[in-house]
Amino acid sequence: MALIRPLRALALVSLLATTAQAAPPAISIDTLKSVTQTLSSDAYEGRKPTTPAEEKTTAYIVERFKQAGLQPGNKGSWFQDVPLVEITAAPTTHLDISGGKTPLSLTYKTDIVAATYRVRPQVSVANSDIVFVGYGINAPEKNWNDYAGIDVKGKTVVLLINDPDWKTQTLDGPFGGRAMTYYGRWTYKYEEAARQGAAAVFIVHDTEPAAYPFDVVVSSWTGPQLEMDATNDHMDQSAVIGWLSNAAARRLMAAAGQDLDALAAAASKPGFKAVPLKLKASITIDNAIKRQKSKNVVGILPGKTRPDEVVIYSAHWDHLGHCEPVNGDDICNGALDNASGVAGLVALAEAQAKAGPTARSQVFLAVTAEEAGLLGSQYYAEHPIFPLARTVGGVNMDGLNVKGRTRDIVVVGPGKSELEESLKRWAATQHRTIMPEPTPEKGFYYRSDHFSFAKKGVPMLDADSGQDLLVGGIAAGKKADDDYTAHRYHKPQDEYDPNWDWSGAVEDLTLYYDIGRELADGDMWPNWYPGTEFKAIRDKSREGM
Repeated sequence: MALIRPLRALALVSLLATTAQAAPPAISIDTLKSVTQTLSSDAYEGRKPTTPAEEKTTAYIVERFKQAGLQPGNKGSWFQDVPLVEITAAPTTHLDISGGKTPLSLTYKTDIVAATYRVRPQVSVANSDIVFVGYGINAPEKNWNDYAGIDVKGKTVVLLINDPDWKTQTLDGPFGGRAMTYYGRWTYKYEEAARQGAAAVFIVHDTEPAAYPFDVVVSSWTGPQLEMDATNDHMDQSAVIGWLSNAAARRLMAAAGQDLDALAAAASKPGFKAVPLKLKASITIDNAIKRQKSKNVVGILPGKTRPDEVVIYSAHWDHLGHCEPVNGDDICNGALDNASGVAGLVALAEAQAKAGPTARSQVFLAVTAEEAGLLGSQYYAEHPIFPLARTVGGVNMDGLNVKGRTRDIVVVGPGKSELEESLKRWAATQHRTIMPEPTPEKGFYYRSDHFSFAKKGVPMLDADSGQDLLVGGIAAGKKADDDYTAHRYHKPQDEYDPNWDWSGAVEDLTLYYDIGRELADGDMWPNWYPGTEFKAIRDKSREGM
């Protein structure tokens, strides 16, 4: 087994590299503006994968990659096919609740959203016993099991979003306190409920621990939904998955003679026991099904001496397409999320190409279907074009800073990989400091494409500009972030604004250039910190290298 040279052991070499590395070519603001404005225009219809807008989107990205000086990255092709299946639920879906003080019929979009992973024209749950299972977590290493002592096979489980200790204002607690763990993500909760045999799963929405209002759930979860195509048609998943609005959940609990707040308080304590609600759920979903392929776009700057070792820059090109209308506008343009990230990808490709080839190859990866659950990056990580054991690491971009320059920068999911040390050193050259995540309860680490690579052991840096603006300070930065989440995130209002301040994006991209250049011209193999969940995977993949 060859030893992986830890980044810490190269501190002196890296410090010298920091001072010796040539100044990067200027990051083009014109590129950032033109790519973002083009991809987020109405002509691209919100860049929904597998729609006619995909061909237009991917063709434009290829055109910009070519202009930047990249070569096709997949054996002469610009594309990697990603097999997907589209499932569209009929809008007549409703959830009927019986057995309580009064029968309830919860309506689609107002009270619930409901969908399925199963590739079937119809899924149905009839007279299924409803059980409240707290946060729906089974974590043996934490001695926590919300399913202990109860069999939920064939039943409908209702559970809470986030972790039991999310209200803690510090990072101390069985689940990391304020910082969300993967146990808090909706993806995990559906996965665990399926493992437990639940027929249906409904998450109770709450804006603060979910990190977005219920109308974002509606805009994201209704209409055509994409999932990875699978030989088993996802029949190992629960028949129905969905969300309950907070108001609907309170009505459901009241029908059972229960109080949601009291149940949530009990669920946050160790030793919680699931509560049968003595209610029954019935729901039928009629689905239209369409199998098709989407595309990841892959460009490369081949390395001059070690081309088989690669550094990756990634960003997702997709958004929601046509969504819930606001004031008659039904196109979710996704300007910030993530036309801006693709613009950053193109701008970095231009800068790296102008600087000339590095020892290692640099790969520029625009992935599909992030909004559907990181599907494009998941497919790449499971079917890598370049072996993951020879993938050094890289940087993922999901929304650039258009607020202006900041005094700080934030590592999303801090304390995980040695790439943080590179970020810290290069940020110091800009007189910026690394700050804790201001909203760790939102679980951003599990919500973008770097996570797909992490699960396979490859460290990918995901950073955020922070909130301490040079003009206006933390108050102005927080106000801008909160305004975006409340009024634009996953809504038609996420549109290009010619008044955006790109200076902060340029500073961030300069950092990403420096980090990527250092990795691509050096011999470092950054690893995960001891004790992190991905280190053993990385170590095993690197055995014998």
